[in-house]
Amino acid sequence: MMDEKFALVTGCGFGGIGHALSVRLREEIGEDIQVISTLLPHESAEHLLSKGVHVVRTDVTKDASVQELKSFLEELTGGRLDILINNAGICYTMPATDTKVAEVEKMFSVNVFGPMRVVHFLHPMLIKAKGVVVNIGSIGGVCPFVYGASYNASKAALHHWGNTLRVEMRPLGVRVVNVISGEVSTNILKNDHGRSLPQESVFAPMQEDFLAHLHRTPNAITPDQYAAGVVREILKKSPAVWFWFGASSGTIRMIDALLPRSSWDWLFGRYFNLSKLTETPAKVGSSDSSMK
Repeated sequence: MMDEKFALVTGCGFGGIGHALSVRLREEIGEDIQVISTLLPHESAEHLLSKGVHVVRTDVTKDASVQELKSFLEELTGGRLDILINNAGICYTMPATDTKVAEVEKMFSVNVFGPMRVVHFLHPMLIKAKGVVVNIGSIGGVCPFVYGASYNASKAALHHWGNTLRVEMRPLGVRVVNVISGEVSTNILKNDHGRSLPQESVFAPMQEDFLAHLHRTPNAITPDQYAAGVVREILKKSPAVWFWFGASSGTIRMIDALLPRSSWDWLFGRYFNLSKLTETPAKVGSSDSSMK
C-alpha cells in the first residue's frame, strides 16, 4: 500500500517513553502504520506484540546490530521509513567531580553515538520517504541540572547534532525534531538506585541529599501523556524544530531565554541545598589534605 507508513522507535522497554510512543503511533494512525520497536535481547516483548507492534532485538551501540535492523526494515518496508524516533537512552547520576569516565563513555555510546549510528545506516530510507527524525532530548541538555553533568552533556550533544542534521537534511526533504523533554515518570532512574557518593568526595556532606535525589518521585507527566503530545506534534506537516514538552519544560525554557546564565547557580544552589558544602568546610578540607 502506497499510503502505508512505517515508524521505527528505539529503546522500547516496558513502561518507558519508547513503549508509550510506539503504542500511541498505532492508536493515532491505526492500521495505516507499521510500528517497529527495538528491544535489547533480555527485555520482554509482550507489551509491544500485544499492541500489534513489530519487535527487533537491536543494540544501537553496535554497527552489526544496526545493519541487521536495516536489513529487516528493507524487507518489511520496501526501503522506506517515514518516522524515526531516537529514544534509546540511559542515565548516569553523579557530581561532575566524581564522574567515572568509563560510565560516561558507556552512556554516550547509547545516548549520542546510537542516534548517529542509526541515522548513518537508515538515512537513505528516510530520504526515500521524505520522513522525519525525532531525537528525544532533555531539559538537562539546556540547564545545569545538579548531579547530571555527564547526562546533561550527552543530551546537549544530541540536541546540537540534531540541529546540524536538520540543516543538512532539509534540502533532501527530511525534517528533524529535537524534543526537549521535561520530567516523565519512567523507570530510567532505577538504574541509578545503587549509586552513592565516594567517601572521599568533596560532595560527601550531601550524601543524604544525593540518595534522596536518586530515589525521588518526580512531579512528572506519565509516559502516555508525554507520548500523546509528542506524536501529535511530529505528525504535523511542519512540526516545531525544538519541541519543549513535559513537566518543568516551559519554566526551563523561559528562564533560559530571559535570565542570565548565572541565574541557574542561585536557583539550583537553593533547590539542591548546596549551602551544605560551605557549612561543613572541615570535612571538605580533610578530604583535600588527604589527597596531597
